[in-house]
Amino acid sequence: MPSPRIAARYAKSLIDLALEQNQLETVYDDMKWLQVVCKQNRDFVNMLRSPVIKADAKQKIMAAITENSIGTLTAAFNKLVISKGRESILPEIASAFIDAYKAHKGIHTLQLTTAAPISDSTRQALVEQVKKTAGFQHVELQEKVDPALIGGFVLQVGDKLVDASIAYDLRNIAKQFESNDFIYNIR
Repeated sequence: MPSPRIAARYAKSLIDLALEQNQLETVYDDMKWLQVVCKQNRDFVNMLRSPVIKADAKQKIMAAITENSIGTLTAAFNKLVISKGRESILPEIASAFIDAYKAHKGIHTLQLTTAAPISDSTRQALVEQVKKTAGFQHVELQEKVDPALIGGFVLQVGDKLVDASIAYDLRNIAKQFESNDFIYNIR
């Protein structure tokens, strides 16, 4: 069962410890690696969430998988999480850590969805425009291609959404036709 509050607490503790030991960048890279492993390997996540597998077996599996891939601080943190019985929320902790890291560094994530891939010059111009308009210093762009948009783009920055897609315009036109008072009054 996802527990975002608990995951955020563990992530904050880890970020504080990493800052204290000057290992923030190393732990950030480790958490990104762990997040990728969790997203790509469903069996790994199922193993973490399984109540049948004992904690010591999970410790050994985690050590075997992460050997030579993560730093000592992250390995010790993973061991602590498993010993506390919170290994089922390790994927959420990794995501919460990455979010907390970005907040600490002032990195804002833009999610851009387009109907077709965009050029590097368009990508750079978009990032610069968002930086200028919103006053952001650091911006990270996540791109997704969705042919269902037909054309245009959808840009999400935090809780703000700009939908400039043709599919959105067509839905609005369809709504206008559905509530067309002139046709209704004639009948």
